[in-house]
Amino acid sequence: MKQKERCKIIRQERIGTDIYSLWLQTGAIAQAAQPGQFVMLYGTDRSRLLPRPISICQTDGAALRLVYRVAGEGTREFSYLELGHELEVLGPLGNGFPIQEAKGKQVLLLGGGIGIPPMLETAAALGNQATAVLGYRNELFLKEEFEAFCPVSVATEDGSSGVKGNVLDAVREGNLSADMLFACGPLPMLRAVKAYAQEMQIPCWISMEERMACGIGACLGCVCDSTQEDAHLHVHRKRVCKDGPVFLSTEVKL
Repeated sequence: MKQKERCKIIRQERIGTDIYSLWLQTGAIAQAAQPGQFVMLYGTDRSRLLPRPISICQTDGAALRLVYRVAGEGTREFSYLELGHELEVLGPLGNGFPIQEAKGKQVLLLGGGIGIPPMLETAAALGNQATAVLGYRNELFLKEEFEAFCPVSVATEDGSSGVKGNVLDAVREGNLSADMLFACGPLPMLRAVKAYAQEMQIPCWISMEERMACGIGACLGCVCDSTQEDAHLHVHRKRVCKDGPVFLSTEVKL
């Protein structure tokens, strides 16, 4: 059940170039959050009316961790905020990864770029059932946190760490196999992961990144093409914020 809360910043640090880790003190949102869900974070500058969607990275029952990249003035504002500042947060929103369905199975967690953070809480939920494969341009972040929960493989575009290439290059070089795939990252990566899953005949769930305005399915600003008819719109579209952000890969067209 989504809630709107005023949440106090209890920790914030830069963990990479333009990448920040923000811990917010919260009650109901942290307790209800599931791996793969997100929140809408409201800024204090009222000239920017729309909140920003940010994936949930970690929860501990009383606090919420958001790891975000500064991509514009809205997220830049968040990076300047200090301890004790309060922000309005709406969440948890959307659906998450099918953790119960994954019980007893081996799962590959594929995260690319800023799609890495939401895979951390997923790794925590699955533990040694999971293997994380993390793709970076060059600068690593969150790797040690993943290693606390499961084995980790790394790919970097420039070859500075791990396998040179992308997450699927690391999967193939490591001869990694699994019963299920969970993935989050940029669209080209998700296309490639979907094709790989179909080739290997492995069920695959993907978390899609889209621009969002409301986060609750009302504005229809984040629809994607679907292979199924949407029960709300009666067209072949899905609302990423409401029907997703996690989809079975065969449900959506990429």
